[in-house]
Formats: sequence, C-alpha cells, structure tokens
Amino acid sequence: MINFTKYILKNGLTLLIHKDDSTPIVAVNTLYKVGARNEHPEKTGFAHLFEHLMFGGSINIPSFDQPLEKAGGENNAFTNNDITNYYITLPKDNIETAFWLESDRMLNLGFSKKSLDVQRAVVIEEFKQSYLNQPYGDVWLLLKPLAYQKHPYAWNTIGKEISHIEEAKMEEVKAFYQKYYNPNNAILVVAGNVEDQKILTLVKKWFESIPSGAELELQLEQEPKQTKARFLEVTRDVPVDALYKVYHMAEKGSRDYFIADLLSDVLSNGNSSRLYRKLIKEKGIFSELDAFITGDFDPGLFVFSGKPAEGISLETAEKELLTELELIRTEMIPAKELLKVKNKLEASHIFSETSILNKAINLAIAESLGDANAINQELQIYASIEANEVLTLAQTLFAPSNSSTLFYRSKTA
Repeated sequence: MINFTKYILKNGLTLLIHKDDSTPIVAVNTLYKVGARNEHPEKTGFAHLFEHLMFGGSINIPSFDQPLEKAGGENNAFTNNDITNYYITLPKDNIETAFWLESDRMLNLGFSKKSLDVQRAVVIEEFKQSYLNQPYGDVWLLLKPLAYQKHPYAWNTIGKEISHIEEAKMEEVKAFYQKYYNPNNAILVVAGNVEDQKILTLVKKWFESIPSGAELELQLEQEPKQTKARFLEVTRDVPVDALYKVYHMAEKGSRDYFIADLLSDVLSNGNSSRLYRKLIKEKGIFSELDAFITGDFDPGLFVFSGKPAEGISLETAEKELLTELELIRTEMIPAKELLKVKNKLEASHIFSETSILNKAINLAIAESLGDANAINQELQIYASIEANEVLTLAQTLFAPSNSSTLFYRSKTA
C-alpha cells in the first residue's frame, strides 16, 4: 500500500506527497502529459528532443546539473509514447534545490540556438547509433507502422525519420514547449521522509506563480480493429535471423490489460515459463524467445521476439510458436501454473516498492491515467484473474487476423 496525499494548486499543478521514513533520500518526480502520441505526423521526435533540451539550462540557471551535484543529487529522464518524465533524487535537507531547478525550467526554459543545435545533434547521433547502425536497431521503425495504420503509436519516440529533427525550427520547438510544459499539464510527486504541510508550502512558493497553459484535450485518431494478418520481410547485415510478432491488446489500466500482462508471464517469465520450457529447452527451436507487453496508455501491443536456433528456419520457428499460442487459445491454464505466476508477479511488485524513486514514478503514471490510487489495487486485480478469463482473452488476442509479423533475415544466415 502506497499512502499519499493529493493537492491541486491554483495554476492546475497536481502535487502528490508520499511519506516514507525509511530513507534519507527524497525523490522529486515531474511528469508532463506529453509523449510521441501528441506529435504531428510530419514533426515527430519533438517530445524526445525536449527530454534533452530540458537539461540545457533555463533563463536563471544556465547549468542544470552543476547545482544539483553540489546538493548531492542525481537526475535523469525518459520519454515514451504517452509521457515525458523527469526525476531527481537528493538528500532531504536539500529538497529546495530540486524545486528551484524544476520550477525554473517549467517557467523559463533557456532557448538558444546553441542549445538547440547541441541537443539536436545529440538526438540525431542517438537515432543513427541506436536505430540505424545497431544490429536489429530498426526493428521498431518497421514494426510500428506495420501494426498501426492510423494511431500515432505508428512512430517511435525518437521520431519517424531524422529529417524531422534536422529541420525543426526554433519557433516550432518553442510552440511545443508553450503548449505542453505547463503546470496544469504536469504531475509533481515528492516521496521520502517528508511532512505534507512543509512540502506543500515549498511547492506553492516555487511553483504556484507559474501561469497555467491552455486546457488541452487529447484527440487522437484511434486505430481501427485489425481484420487481416500483416506481414513484412527484410534482409539486413545481422548475425542471425530474428522473428517478431505483435498483436493488438487493451489499454493500460483496463482489466484485459492486466490479464494480458499475466499471460505474458505465463508464456515468458523465467526458465519455467511455457515458451522457454517447450521451444528453447525441450525442442531447441529458438536460442532466445521473449513475450512482453508494451504498456501503452492507449491500446498497445503484445510482442513476441525471438531468434531461431542454428539450422531452424523462420518459417519453422513461427509455426512452432503458433502451435504454443493455439494451446493457450484452446486449453485452460492449470490452476497451479497460474498461481505460481501470480506469486512471482506479487513478489516482483512488492520488491519494486522498496525503491523510493519507483514509488514516485509509479504514482505519477497512475495519476496521469486518472487515479493515483489505482496503484494500490493492482495486486488485488492480478490475484482475482481466473483461468477462464485468460482463455477468453487469448482466443481473441492471438487471432491470426490480429497479428503483424516481421521476418528479419540475416544476409549471412
């Protein structure tokens, strides 16, 4: 159970405070409700570019890292389809340093040609190194537009193509900041051995004078139901072949999402999972094989990713995988197997809550979905899932017409 109190400032900033007296470190997490899905299809990669720009200094604080390091703090950030999240951990006595830094870049990010050029170059280099020049790096550049025809999940957070960042104009970048980087589009979480009233007073001191932005309505083109299997085959200069198969699944927070998450653990969580036991250990079809969910706020993907063992073709590997999926679609999972997976999931969940930063991030994400308290109901939901629900979901989830498949062939294989 993660206890917290919630406040909403006059400018719309949502503040969550979680008291944990087991650590002298405080986590300050600032989530902005903007991710790749908020971008224009012809101007992608902006949310991720801002993850970098926000560390380029603000009007009053030219260096973000230097004062934080002096205060004994650390920081980082991440961007995904749905959010951009910034976090700081530092000693409790220096918490005002975090509020000073975060409030100034929320109000007055320092836009300069130099900063934009530097961060643009960093992002372009990241695009090349991680997506274009890395073995299997372009997999998601291929899979996402294969799976999504309408929804903005069709592109990665890095962007559709390098040119969108190369050609980004200063006025476009400023407009993106002015639209999304506002207190009423942000959730601030403070977690640690802190007192509510003291934190509330400090947050008001540093943040409440920042003006609200325009009210935003998220209007996205929803992905129509897929009615026909899709297939793509490419050849690349990689060591071995790889198979990727994705299926459309429910949005984060829905009951079907939790069922799909549990199902991914049944299939591929540890050496006793079905796919490892059957297709790697017993039959030797794959050298590696994984099943996971993308965890998106809108309907996301259930993903299979694997490399066939030496001498096994992609066609054979796919056939064997589909055989296992057909078993999940037609036979009830034994109660003992389901209970074992639930127990592992519960242990992992409890372990994750030992981290003050994890708790702060998870509270922010749950609140951005509509209710931070939903985080306290997750274990109960997993525990309540029955085998017949898993079977029912698998029958529709793994329908052939719901699949998009990528054969990633090696030139040398």
